[in-house]
This record gives sequence, structure tokens and C-alpha cells, in this order.
Amino acid sequence: MELLRLYDFLPSGNGYKIRLLLTQLGIPFERVELNILKGETRTPEFLSKNPNGKIPVLEIKPGKFLAESNAILMYLSECTEFLPYDRFLRAQVLQWLCFEQYSHEPFIATLRFWISILDKTEEYSEAINQKRELGYAALNLMEKHLSSHTFFVGERYTIADIALFAYTHVADEGGFDLTQFPAIQAWIRKVKAQPRYISITQA
Repeated sequence: MELLRLYDFLPSGNGYKIRLLLTQLGIPFERVELNILKGETRTPEFLSKNPNGKIPVLEIKPGKFLAESNAILMYLSECTEFLPYDRFLRAQVLQWLCFEQYSHEPFIATLRFWISILDKTEEYSEAINQKRELGYAALNLMEKHLSSHTFFVGERYTIADIALFAYTHVADEGGFDLTQFPAIQAWIRKVKAQPRYISITQA
């Protein structure tokens, strides 16, 4: 079996999703750090791997690349306990993956990036205030769901949880107050208690 190679940026929640799943699956991989702040994903070499110029990218075998974090999650979780076999439950997983990319990540992850990584709080203050409202809307929706569910799909830990956990558990780094979301906090503790859990700072 070819050794998987993950092109990554350590602070990235999108990259963390893949590191976490690979670790929990017990799949060895090589991690290649690329500093997006220094334009290392805009080089001709990297653009030949992902023309969109973003991490994470998973090199499945030499010359075969897969981009987009949630697509990579789907690929890796196929025929594992992290992706339900039932057709409806699988569609629900996909539903939450879409929610994460369209209604969650653009607000919660973006504010964390602007505030904690770029240190642009004052410069982006107006945009931050606009995005914060939408970020809280996503958290409120998650809180309502988790108030009556242990995990997001099928009452068990799946890639839907991994996708949403990645940026939610560090949402405070983007100025979000998670103390007002007890169900989310309980869910975060459950995710952290899963076997082979690693933190977002672990390479």
C-alpha cells in the first residue's frame, strides 16, 4: 500500500479534519507542511497538485491527488465505522458536511483566521461583526440539534462530527462565546473522548 501524503497547514481546521480521521483510522501518512501565509500553495509545483491552490490535499499515490477536506473525509471513511452504510444516514452525513462548508466554516473559521492567525481584528472589524452574527446562527442550529442527539448522525461518531468539530472547538479563537451552548460543549467533550483523538496542534 502506498504511503499517503497530506499537504497541510498546521493551524488549519480543514487540514486537522484529515489528520484526525487518519489517526483514528490508524492509517500512517506523511505530512507536508505548507505555509499559506507565505504563498507556498501558490507555487507552480503545488498548483499542479491542486489548481485551486488550497490545502488540504491528499496524495493517494504518486500523481493522484484529492482536494477539498470534506471530499477527502468521504474518501477515507468509505467502508469504515465513520460513514454509515444506510443510504439515508449517509445522506444526512453529506447534509452536515454541506452545512459545515456553506453555513459554518465561512463565518466561524474565517473569524478565527482573521483574529488569531492574521491578527487583523481592528482592520476587519466591520466584516467581523457581520460574520459573527451568521456564525452564531450556525452555532444555534447545532445547539438545537445536539440538545436531543448525542452526535450529528445516527447517534454515533461519524465524519459529520469530525467536520463540524474542527472549527467549532476552537471557535473562541474567533471571538465566539461557547459557554452559552451547553449541548455543544458536551458534544465537544464526547469527541475529545474518542479513541486516538489528537489535538489541532498535533502534527
